[in-house]
Amino acid sequence: MAVPPSAPQPRASFHLRRHTPCPQCSWGMEEKAAASAGCREPPGPPRAAAVAYFGISVDPDDILPGALRLIQELRPHWKPEQVRTKRFTDGITNKLVACYVEEDMQDCVLVRVYGERTELLVDRENEVRNFQLLRAHGCAPRLYCTFQNGLCYEYMQGVALGPEHIREPRLFRLIALEMAKIHTIHANGSLPKPTLWHKMYNYFTLVKNEINPSLSADVPKVEVLEQELAWLKEHLSQLESPVVFCHNDLLCKNIIYDSIKGHVRFIDYEYAGYNYQAFDIGNHFNEFAGVNEVDYCLYPARETQLQWLHYYLQAQKGMAVTPREVERLYVQVNKFALVRSDPIQPVLQGEASSVSLGDAKVTSHPIPPLPIRLARPVPQSSILRSGVHTLGQGGRGDRSNQTSPRGNMLPNVLSCASVLSPC
Repeated sequence: MAVPPSAPQPRASFHLRRHTPCPQCSWGMEEKAAASAGCREPPGPPRAAAVAYFGISVDPDDILPGALRLIQELRPHWKPEQVRTKRFTDGITNKLVACYVEEDMQDCVLVRVYGERTELLVDRENEVRNFQLLRAHGCAPRLYCTFQNGLCYEYMQGVALGPEHIREPRLFRLIALEMAKIHTIHANGSLPKPTLWHKMYNYFTLVKNEINPSLSADVPKVEVLEQELAWLKEHLSQLESPVVFCHNDLLCKNIIYDSIKGHVRFIDYEYAGYNYQAFDIGNHFNEFAGVNEVDYCLYPARETQLQWLHYYLQAQKGMAVTPREVERLYVQVNKFALVRSDPIQPVLQGEASSVSLGDAKVTSHPIPPLPIRLARPVPQSSILRSGVHTLGQGGRGDRSNQTSPRGNMLPNVLSCASVLSPC
């Protein structure tokens, strides 16, 4: 695939401030308190303006009739017999169809129908706020309307990337620049708490109530997973990773590359919100290992990561960065991915590792050994057999609908709970 020449690096309007780490507490105590207070989500950005709403429900098994009704509202000047449609089949949780009249799809409306029971996982009002916020900063397409079980928005020209593309230096530089841009978005005057632990608590509540009876024998018990996540929260919260506005679901298919404009944009904002900077980056680095055929030997090597992180930090700060700054972020990212900072190996032992970068030498102390064995990745069939089919992720592309063995363990915010297999 053709890649663009190097693009100028955007300058951030301000620098991120380091937040005070959350006080240590028992697993779920803060989340239970928030739930009892009726808090569905941590404070999010205010909605910029009202979005048109149509009281139309689109049949997910027969999308076209409902989609054409919406098009009549949004594009009344289009003649119904001239409207063309194209189905996208990469989505797992949602269904997506493009409606257009011109061959080049310049004015194209995407109609997305929410997957069944996804309201258990996604705050749709928060998704709309995130959509508008990102649009206001030039990071998202136009949102045309919402309807009873979905939304309509502008088609973003370009191609959805694959694991082989995000490994290309010119493309991963563009991805790093776009992530830096999103991470410098602040919608209010304070930095709220990361959504990671709140989401995990909500997901485990679903596991207990909806999935637990049908979990297969090779899936660790819920009590074991809770203990391991309590351990993760205790140690990862101490890393002082800044809380920033994150995408939280940066699958390859959620990255659209426009070869004409020479940039990338991210799509699908269902899980967007404030979270740890290092989680968003580490979560994306896991995509290097592939989706349908996962091979963690393809996880980015140290040199690749340092280059990626250098692009990211320089764009974020708007000035030169020191090797020590890059190294610090490198250590944080790999701890959130549960990968030893150097060499790239699973964090299952407690030795410290000493790494050098130029004139800087940083000794990273990995997360101490787990008191219990970290949960193995849940086999694809385990969750699918549970009867809750809404735990995958979306995306855009033209491949047939395939299920990701990693993506369906639980939603992406739980990806740091999987162990990487040594090469």
